[in-house]
Amino acid sequence: MPSVFPGMDPYLEGSLWMSVHTDLAVAIAHQLNRQLLPRYIALTARRYGVPVPHISVEIRDVAKRELVTVIEILSPSNKRGEGIDEYRDRRESILRITAHLIEIDLLRKGRRVPMRGKLPSVSYFVFVCRWERRPATDVWPIALNRSLPIIPVPLRKGDDDANLDLQQALTSVYDEGGLRYMIDYAKAPEVPLTPKQSAWVDQHLRAAGLRP
Repeated sequence: MPSVFPGMDPYLEGSLWMSVHTDLAVAIAHQLNRQLLPRYIALTARRYGVPVPHISVEIRDVAKRELVTVIEILSPSNKRGEGIDEYRDRRESILRITAHLIEIDLLRKGRRVPMRGKLPSVSYFVFVCRWERRPATDVWPIALNRSLPIIPVPLRKGDDDANLDLQQALTSVYDEGGLRYMIDYAKAPEVPLTPKQSAWVDQHLRAAGLRP
């Protein structure tokens, strides 16, 4: 049963997030491997920070095992407290090497990654930073009422980008993980909405028959 929301489901941003985060990394790796193999491979990688586990996706060159692209899915611990500095240190270490960096931020709460320009006032973002174009970064702003985008995944020079259908990946996590049965849409989400967002969510859920 797919989510009733067209894009990100704000009810996934609370206590369910760690499960969503892990499963989303796996779904992304599987989706990309259908395009990448046998020249490249997408693998999930685990690290610990403050001391929460973080799962990212690493794309490597199969022949030389060299790191080509890192896909980071941000968690609350990346965007608050001591975790902010820890994540920014990791981010800087990636930006110093010849690997591309993709950051997927599907969380409304917390501090965004640093950008030179002002970001639009929307709920979610995807950032794609190609190593040869740094510090330039491509930005995908995503409103709560919009579907998640298909984003390019850069590889080695001379090879076409892969395509990541982020909405398809999230839908598979929601569907296959049975998350609909863990959510009470009659209640407000754990991470508070703005009044404007709350009004839209209420109207949307009523139309879907999930609120009286």
